[in-house]
Amino acid sequence: MKTKILFVDDEVMILQGLQRMLRPMKDNWEMAFAVSGSEALELMAKQPFDVVVSDMRMQEMDGADLLCRVKKEYPQIVRIILSGQSDREAALKSIKSAHQYLSKPCDPDMLKNTVNRSIALRDLIGNDKVKRLISGLDSLPSAPSLYIEVAELLEQPECSIQSIGETIAKDLGMTAKILQLVNSSFFGIPRHITHPVEAVSLLGLDTVKALILATGIFSKFEKNNSFPFRIESLLNHSIKTGAIAKKLAIMENFPKHLVDEAFVS
Repeated sequence: MKTKILFVDDEVMILQGLQRMLRPMKDNWEMAFAVSGSEALELMAKQPFDVVVSDMRMQEMDGADLLCRVKKEYPQIVRIILSGQSDREAALKSIKSAHQYLSKPCDPDMLKNTVNRSIALRDLIGNDKVKRLISGLDSLPSAPSLYIEVAELLEQPECSIQSIGETIAKDLGMTAKILQLVNSSFFGIPRHITHPVEAVSLLGLDTVKALILATGIFSKFEKNNSFPFRIESLLNHSIKTGAIAKKLAIMENFPKHLVDEAFVS
């Protein structure tokens, strides 16, 4: 089935240029074109679309306002904004309404790849309710800054458990989560652990990295009321399940790398 894409720009010549540029995609994409935000909304009311690609600067309704409407009324649609290099204020305005921001003039291959990647990600998700939830996010989840910082530390030859633990200690929320895990009954440690350095040593780096990543990603959904359960409860359940899997792997005398993978999986 073809991907249905709606392009919006109040300059007819720009739309005609896009139509010519993207002609090679006609076998994969079904494209529609609108010269205003109101026309785009009328088209969306009549037929479903997978992606909306809108120019930022338009007279009647700018791209950010249009995509805010799309986000509210059609949250399952992937939203992409096109804007000139000088539109820095416009770029900031579009942050909360667009999944992707592309600068004009946009390279055809970059536009194609951005659309195709977005659709591929959406198609990996089978449940329609989850699709609407993901598409309704202000931005797609990315790796937490603490996870990136720890990953960069691990690449350094002089990296140590001490430096990893001290880095985590700067984040009070993550410190609490790691100490909660290491002191849980699932690990059966006979004494109470109070410092993240010691916790990292006992849990292992792979487990700690997985915990940081999961906590950061799950936090994207904390304020969303679409779930019939609390996201924190789901995260805690996932952590406990991983801890049990790791404990079972230890009991079965699995090699260390498999023990770590048991938790991460």
